[in-house]
Amino acid sequence: MVDGDGIVTEGTYPQTTRLEGGYTVLEVPSRDAALEWAAKIAVACRCAQEVREFQYDPAS
Repeated sequence: MVDGDGIVTEGTYPQTTRLEGGYTVLEVPSRDAALEWAAKIAVACRCAQEVREFQYDPAS
């Protein structure tokens, strides 16, 4: 989870059993870049954002 101030904590929303709201898919060069974007989105949405990696391609 990433807060708007950039603080990263392990875990997810424990009370959530299903997807609430929406999601954003970004192609970024690194995990650090993903965390920076998550912090920006958290500020805009006024709530912490969950970050997940998927479809990792080591050749890219």
